[in-house]
Order: sequence, then C-alpha cells, then structure tokens
Amino acid sequence: MTSAEATVATESPARYLGQLVKHFAHKLPTTLAEDNTAGHIAFPMGPCDLSVRGEALHMRVQAETVDDCAKLQDVVARHLLRFAFRSPPEIAWT
Repeated sequence: MTSAEATVATESPARYLGQLVKHFAHKLPTTLAEDNTAGHIAFPMGPCDLSVRGEALHMRVQAETVDDCAKLQDVVARHLLRFAFRSPPEIAWT
C-alpha cells in the first residue's frame, strides 16, 4: 500500500470535513462522526480518512499503486479547494 497525508490549516476544518464526506456519500460508502471531527470515504482505489486536528483538517489516502494514490490526492484536493474557494488553503501532501 502507498499512502499520503496532508494537514491543511483552515478556519473551518469540521465544516470542510463534513462537506467532503457528504459530497461523496451520494456515490460512495462513507462514515461521518456526528460532530464532524472524523470521516471516512471508501473510494474504489482506496480509503480516505479525515480528521480535525485543532485548526486543521488532516487527510490520509491509501492505494495499491503510486498512480492511484496520486489520483486520490488530486480528487480530494480538488474538491476541498472547490468547497474552500473563498479562502483557498495550501495543500501539501507528504
């Protein structure tokens, strides 16, 4: 398994976590904590786990291949940037 993580500083990490999970819930299996502090999205390529860490949204993706991991990073980042268009955060995957 290949994985990547990003911790994104934002004023509303719980709101964006909830938006990401709810958005993908229309097409994929998801789970969301009642308080929007943790979530999981089961993408076909691999899982994405989300959590609130202080004033940041922590994202972790996993996939079987490097290419699939890169695709997951792109999908999650693009959607987060779409939701946070008023104040786009910096997303740096490691």
